[in-house]
Amino acid sequence: MANLPPSLSISSSFGGSAPSSPAAAGSGSATTQVTKDRKMASAEQLVLDLCDPELRENALLDLSKEIVSIYPALSPPTLSPAASNRVCNALALLQCVASHPDTRILFLNAHIPLYLYPFLNTTSKTRPFEYLRLTSLGVIGALVKVDDTEVISFLLQTEIIPLCLRTMEMGSELSKTVATFIVQKILLDDIGLQYICATAERFFAVGSVLANMVVSLAEQPSTRLLKHIIRCYLRLSDNPRACGALRTCLPEMLRDGTFNNCLRDDAATRRWLQQLLHNVSGGNLVASIQAGGLDHMMAN
Repeated sequence: MANLPPSLSISSSFGGSAPSSPAAAGSGSATTQVTKDRKMASAEQLVLDLCDPELRENALLDLSKEIVSIYPALSPPTLSPAASNRVCNALALLQCVASHPDTRILFLNAHIPLYLYPFLNTTSKTRPFEYLRLTSLGVIGALVKVDDTEVISFLLQTEIIPLCLRTMEMGSELSKTVATFIVQKILLDDIGLQYICATAERFFAVGSVLANMVVSLAEQPSTRLLKHIIRCYLRLSDNPRACGALRTCLPEMLRDGTFNNCLRDDAATRRWLQQLLHNVSGGNLVASIQAGGLDHMMAN
């Protein structure tokens, strides 16, 4: 597979050209249709090859070549809608590989997720880039959807958490939701919770982004995004030291009923919020004091 990058006009003529004849126009239309048919046949063949264990490696190689071909368009941001759509179609196939139990670990062993990180590292808010980030997040989301410690262990060795936090800060609502879901799934694994709560720096990096999102949601509510944010906070409160820290840094808007109307029809999330507030207000207080709470975290 191609190496990752180090970090990461159509001119119109207004001259008096002669109009095309109907025959020429028909010929161009036929050529376009032939090109479309070939692309469709190629895509179908890739799908068939991915299903064949003997051909799968070459199919993944072809997909990776398609993905890295647009790296030069990432910086400066010159990605066209057509190029974005083409790569997102390739990423959709990769998502199938990532979610299938027979290929998930092989997908990780080939370090294919790393090929998507340059897309998540972009900041342009144009539609081609937003679509590219969302589809890339979908591939990672497919990996973490099935609870698998080996997947979480792999991701924790990469930059996935900072990349998700960036998307949670500047992405669209849907991208923020998928990125928060990924962080949530990492937290729900014991090694993920331990990793994020191991140092004050990691904990406050996650906590500050979650808190900023809560403030934004007060202005533009999103029940599904709020659900994942509350679940992240609830899981953090399972860690005694993190629970002690949340006593001072949990957003007041989660305590004062700001989102009561937003959660009116979501009983599960209301229960999570009630449990979170119980933990932070004293349910886990003794354990957090014994563990040293925030001071202990800062000492690390």
